[in-house]
Amino acid sequence: MKEKKITIGCDHAGYELKLKVIAHLQERGYEVLDVGTHSTESCHYPEIAHEVCKNIQNGVTELGILVCGTGIGMSMAANKHKGIRAAACSDTFSARLTRVHNDANVLCFGERVVGMGLALDLVDNFIDAEFEGGKHQYRVDMITAIEQQEL
Repeated sequence: MKEKKITIGCDHAGYELKLKVIAHLQERGYEVLDVGTHSTESCHYPEIAHEVCKNIQNGVTELGILVCGTGIGMSMAANKHKGIRAAACSDTFSARLTRVHNDANVLCFGERVVGMGLALDLVDNFIDAEFEGGKHQYRVDMITAIEQQEL
């Protein structure tokens, strides 16, 4: 059975949508670890991405969600962390397939790009999907080798 705990974070541009995502996850039975930010006051998204990624690296949660204006900055910051495979998604097909094929562990999206309904669909498709392994494992291993500068 999948872990029912997830880490979430946002910057000021994703704060309102993060609150809705948290409520949705809690309704689905998830324990949500909210690492901030906790207002619409301007903040620095790399710091929030770092907190989410540390929870995954340290085994506190298996998955994370990051929300900013577009999802792009958060995904760039998250992908600088070893073992993190973050994907900025704005469609449900990509949100599902990034788990199934890429074993992504962080979903990123933007409050300025997706509305609440789509955001919740992205979250559901991401957390309900499972990595297929097989030929995809070899490719994920290649990503890890690049990360470790072995390729």
